[in-house]
Amino acid sequence: MRFVCCRAAVCAACILLPTVVAARPMTIRDLIMAVRVTDPQISPDGRLVAYVRTTTDGATGTRNADIWVVPADGSGTPRLLIGGEKAENTPRWSPDGRHIAFISTRDGASQVYVADADGSNVRQVTKLAAGVQPPLLYSPDGSLVAFVSDVYPECPDEACNRQKRDAAEKDPVKVHTFTRLLYRHWDEWRENMRHHVFVAPMSGGEPRDLTPGDFDSPPTQQEDDAIAFTPDSREVVFVSNREGVDREAWTTNNDVWSVPVSGGPAKKLTPNPAADVQPVFTSDGRFMIIRAQRRPGFESDRWYLDVYDRVSGSRRTVFETPDLSVSDFRLTRDGRTIVFTATSGGADNLYRVPFEGGTPEKVAAGGSISSPQLAESFAVFSKSTLTSPAELFRMTRAGSTQLTHENDGWLKDVTFEKPESLTVPGAGGVPTQYWLLKPPGFDASRKYPVVFLIHGGPQGAWDDAWSYRWNPSLWAAQGWIVAAPNPRGSFGFGQKFVDEISEDWGGKVMQDLTAVFDAVSKLPFVDSAKQGIAGASYGGYAVDWLIGHTNRFKAAVSHDGVFNLESMSLATEELWFTDWEFGGPPWSEKARANFAKWSPHMSADKIKTPTLVITNELDFRVPVDQGLQLFTALRRNGVPSKALVFPDEGHWVLKALNSKHWHETVFDWMKTHLAN
Repeated sequence: MRFVCCRAAVCAACILLPTVVAARPMTIRDLIMAVRVTDPQISPDGRLVAYVRTTTDGATGTRNADIWVVPADGSGTPRLLIGGEKAENTPRWSPDGRHIAFISTRDGASQVYVADADGSNVRQVTKLAAGVQPPLLYSPDGSLVAFVSDVYPECPDEACNRQKRDAAEKDPVKVHTFTRLLYRHWDEWRENMRHHVFVAPMSGGEPRDLTPGDFDSPPTQQEDDAIAFTPDSREVVFVSNREGVDREAWTTNNDVWSVPVSGGPAKKLTPNPAADVQPVFTSDGRFMIIRAQRRPGFESDRWYLDVYDRVSGSRRTVFETPDLSVSDFRLTRDGRTIVFTATSGGADNLYRVPFEGGTPEKVAAGGSISSPQLAESFAVFSKSTLTSPAELFRMTRAGSTQLTHENDGWLKDVTFEKPESLTVPGAGGVPTQYWLLKPPGFDASRKYPVVFLIHGGPQGAWDDAWSYRWNPSLWAAQGWIVAAPNPRGSFGFGQKFVDEISEDWGGKVMQDLTAVFDAVSKLPFVDSAKQGIAGASYGGYAVDWLIGHTNRFKAAVSHDGVFNLESMSLATEELWFTDWEFGGPPWSEKARANFAKWSPHMSADKIKTPTLVITNELDFRVPVDQGLQLFTALRRNGVPSKALVFPDEGHWVLKALNSKHWHETVFDWMKTHLAN
């Protein structure tokens, strides 16, 4: 009788009390299905922020991008502006705010479209055979849009381009024929094509090629902000490398050029022999601001802000100290202040500096801030952290407000331990920062396996930022302690720290890494007998080098890693990289010495660590043979090993279902060998 009563009371309590669900670890599905928020654009009246919202179909892996808007004051919820089954991206408001241009695949190849500001009355602006690519921007008077399209440089018009493209598609013989360098880039063959800058009238009419000839304008490696209009709408200013056929493969001399919107010869605006990018004008058109490097041939040199006086021809630098490398920048509407992003100490922060020069002031810090956009009295930017995907934020002098919450639905169910930023003395006692992530539900009384993640570059960094490829939080969710070091070569610790990896790939950087390995393995909650290591690109090189010089690791993953420096130096496409990093072309005495000193394949006979090798057929930066050489050496020497080769991926694994398979295989490899 008592038992029955108690049971009834419990049942009543179950009905009345809400169910409490324990927070769970992050999963691979969470990473793949997370909504991606990118490319914020403030409307001219400051009322709305347009952005690109990308979702993923978990069953098919298909991704779809649509254009959404959210009130800029944070007073309302986001809504769909332009969408459908095809991709819609790169939204750009007209200067009067009455229209919005964008790029879409709704009718086949990517083309420029324009809609009314409310998303209605969509019409097609371009019908180019090769489609269009970003950047996309309006002229200040609203009469034109500028964009990039691929052309056959020998063709005088679109009819010729279309005929050649159609003939190539119909030809049963599929052969790559080329007579110049940079015939392929990242994951794309480019033996016959060039990027050209076009303008198209918004009132109707054929697009006009403003950069005819055998040049890439902008260069293949240049992204957004490579094109600008002068404030009077009479000229288009663009970035191009015109050092000549073949030489563009081993020079970084990207310059800023101008051309009338009606067409004509291009005029060079920057005499700097190193890279100049991202032209921005003051409202009167007199001054042009650019990001500029100082050392020719070094793509990871510090980026400065230079101002050119277009009347006098003089040039000045906005600031020399502190040692910050500018990632992106905007000029305030009153022309008095430059707002920019830069990496510092494992975070991508937002700064401002007077246009006339001075000392930068940090205005937003922590996490990874990118894509800043400015209105009259506020800024909007994207921000992510190691434990949260990118969302949009509005910032005023009073503080910041989160505008989008696209991933709140699943984040509320997931638990993360707060990442820690720690430092140890590296080579020569120089501080080496690293991130330490603990598994969900961390118990300090337990012993956990540890996995070290090595970033690529080699000039790069592990920042307090979300990644859809190598996500430290997802690795920690597997039940491991995860350490992500920022050794020599890492951004955010001064240019000298960056410089000290060139021609020293296996030197001070390896001492920095070993200092982190030693410090973490001594932590009381780390099982030092179960250490794993993984990395991609230079990170893959570091894995290849380390497992040939130590047996401390029980498992390794080498993704698109450089294994044979000599063979890679003539197979990669951007030759300025190998020339700088190894001291010259591969036949030079200095390069040959560096190959012999630092190439992992020279110590492959000493590798004992079970290793998973991943390499991709469309990776033209670290070609597929690098991974195949490593795998061959491992099997010849009887080392437990396995290889993945994705035929449809480049340097990164980007497709959703490929990413799922990648993660499942990598985590299974680590779990199997760390458990033994």
